[in-house]
Amino acid sequence: MATSGDYQPTSGRVERATGVTDGSGNVTLAWPAGVFSAPPVVTIALQAGAGFYSPRITANAAGATTVNVLQAAGITLLGIGVLAAGAPASGVTVHAHATAA
Repeated sequence: MATSGDYQPTSGRVERATGVTDGSGNVTLAWPAGVFSAPPVVTIALQAGAGFYSPRITANAAGATTVNVLQAAGITLLGIGVLAAGAPASGVTVHAHATAA
């Protein structure tokens, strides 16, 4: 890629999907049939309330990607802020972009 200010767009198709986590903190995002011949490269972003949320891709295939989201509450222990153990976060909106590897 040149550094003279030229822009080289990425090649390939980019798919987008949005879903809301269930009571177990899971959401499955389906990709259109035939778009990917192998598991795609997926980036995720969360739309949630205040607090610490930890997303993780738990399964990724050509047809769908499953994301699990945990929420951890902050607690203060001896004047030091720490995160408590994560619990499934329900109702969190997950946005994803996928492209072929």
